[in-house]
Amino acid sequence: MEAETEQKIEETVRRILEESDMDEMTEFKIRKQASEELELDLSKPPYKAFVKQVVQSFLEEQNQKEQDAAQKDQNPEADGAQEREYDDNGDLVICRLSAKRKVTLQEFRGKNLVSIREFYSKDGKELPTAKGISLTEEQWSVFKKNVPAIEKAISKMESRI
Repeated sequence: MEAETEQKIEETVRRILEESDMDEMTEFKIRKQASEELELDLSKPPYKAFVKQVVQSFLEEQNQKEQDAAQKDQNPEADGAQEREYDDNGDLVICRLSAKRKVTLQEFRGKNLVSIREFYSKDGKELPTAKGISLTEEQWSVFKKNVPAIEKAISKMESRI
C-alpha cells in the first residue's frame, strides 16, 4: 500500500472516529463510511487490517486520555484544586460514556454499587432512567475479570464481518 493512500485512509478513519457517537459506531461502519468517502474498497485484506490498526490505535489513545483523567481525579492534589463531579443525586460520577450515559458510584441500602446508566434532563437536572445496570462490588469484580474474554469475543465477531 502506498504511503499517500495509507495517510488518506488514516486521516479519514480518524476524522470519522472523532465525529462519531462511539456508542453506535463499529469498525465495520467506519470502514464502510471511509470506503464511500475515499471511493476505495477497504474490505479487502490489506486495507481492512490497516483500518483495524488505525481504529485500535485511536481507541488506545482515547483510553489513555481517560486513564490520565481518572488518575487526576484519584489524586486531585497533583492537579491543584480539581474537584470530583457528583450528579444531582449526590453520586460520584466516575466517567461519562456519552452525553446521556455515565458511570457512577453510589451507595444503596449499605452497599456500594457501580451504576452504568442512561440519564435524561428534566427541570435542569440530570435524572437516571431505568435503562442501565447497577453492579455490587462482587459483580463488578467478576465483570472486570472477564473483560479480556469479552474483548476477544468482540474481535472474533468483527473479524467475521
